[in-house]
Amino acid sequence: MKIDIVATSGGLDPRETAVRAEREGFDGIWASELKHDPFLSLGLAATVSERIALGTSIAVSFARSPMTTAVLANDLQSLSGGRFLLGLGSQIKPHITRRFSMPWSHPAPRMREYVLALRAIWACWHDGFPLDFKGDFYQHTLMTPMFTPEPHGHGAPPVLLAGVGETMTKVAGEVADGFLCHAFTTERYLREVTLPALVRGRGRDLDGFEIVGSPFVAVGRTEEDIKAAADAVRGQIAFYGSTPAYRPVLALHGWDALGDELHALSKAGRWAEMGGLITDEMLHAFAIVGDPAWAGRELVRRYGDVFTRAPLYTFSPTDPAVFAELVDATRTAVPA
Repeated sequence: MKIDIVATSGGLDPRETAVRAEREGFDGIWASELKHDPFLSLGLAATVSERIALGTSIAVSFARSPMTTAVLANDLQSLSGGRFLLGLGSQIKPHITRRFSMPWSHPAPRMREYVLALRAIWACWHDGFPLDFKGDFYQHTLMTPMFTPEPHGHGAPPVLLAGVGETMTKVAGEVADGFLCHAFTTERYLREVTLPALVRGRGRDLDGFEIVGSPFVAVGRTEEDIKAAADAVRGQIAFYGSTPAYRPVLALHGWDALGDELHALSKAGRWAEMGGLITDEMLHAFAIVGDPAWAGRELVRRYGDVFTRAPLYTFSPTDPAVFAELVDATRTAVPA
C-alpha cells in the first residue's frame, strides 16, 4: 500500500506540498476540487517534483466536457513525465445544475460514456485513430491537426472513478483503471458492497486495478487532542451522511433514520448541530481514532489488503510530529 498525502485547500502552495512529499518519502499527492482547481494545483506541483504521482481526488467530471478534461489530463501527463492520475467524480445533482449550471441525467451511464469518450479522444491523439465518438450524451467527431497535441511519449493517464453506490462502482470496474473510495465508507461497506460491485463490473478479479482509500483519521497524543480531532470527524461524517446519494452506507448498518434526520437539519441550515448525532459506534465504524502509532497500525489492519494507495488526511490541525508518527506506523505495519 503506497502512502500519499493530500494537498490542503487552505491556501498552502501546492508546490510546498509536493516538495514536502518528495522529501519525506511519500508516494504521491492528491488535489481535490473544493476551493481551488485541482488541475492548476497539480500543474504547479509537477514543476517542482520528479518522482511522486500526482492525482485529482476528485475533479468534477460533469462540470466539463470530455474534450476539456482530455486536454487538461494530457497536458498534466506530459508536464509530469507520465506521473498523472486522473481521478473523476460525478458530484451530486444540485452542485452540477445549480453551482456549475451544467446538465444532469443518468449519472452512471453518463459517467461510463464520459470515460469512453476520453479514451476515444486520447486514442486519436496518441494512436492516430479517427475521432468518431457518438454516444447518448457526448459526441466528438472533429479533430484537425491544428488542435491535435504534440506527442509526448507517456501515453494516456490512468482514469480512476469515485463512487459510493453500487451502480457507479460497477461502472468504475467496467471502464476505469482504478477506484477512488469515498471517505464516507466503512470497512464492512467496502468488503460487502464496493469490492463485489467492482468485480462484477470488471468481470474478473481486481489484480492490477488501483483502489485508493482515504478513510477518516482522528489522531492525537493526549485524550484532549484525540477528542478534538474526533469531534471534527463527527462533523464531517454528519455532513456526508446528510446527502441522500450516500444513504446506502448508512442503510447497510441500519442507520437510515439518522440519514433522514441529518438531511432535515442540513435543509434547515442547522449544520452545527449535526455532528452531535454521530454516536461513538458510528464514529469508530467510519473513522480510525486514537494515538498515531495505533492509528497507523489500525489503518493497515483494516485496509492494507485492499487499498493500493492511501492518501492520509486529518480533519483538524495535526502536529507534524504526530502526523509523521502516523505515517511511520503505516509503513511498518503488516496487513492482516
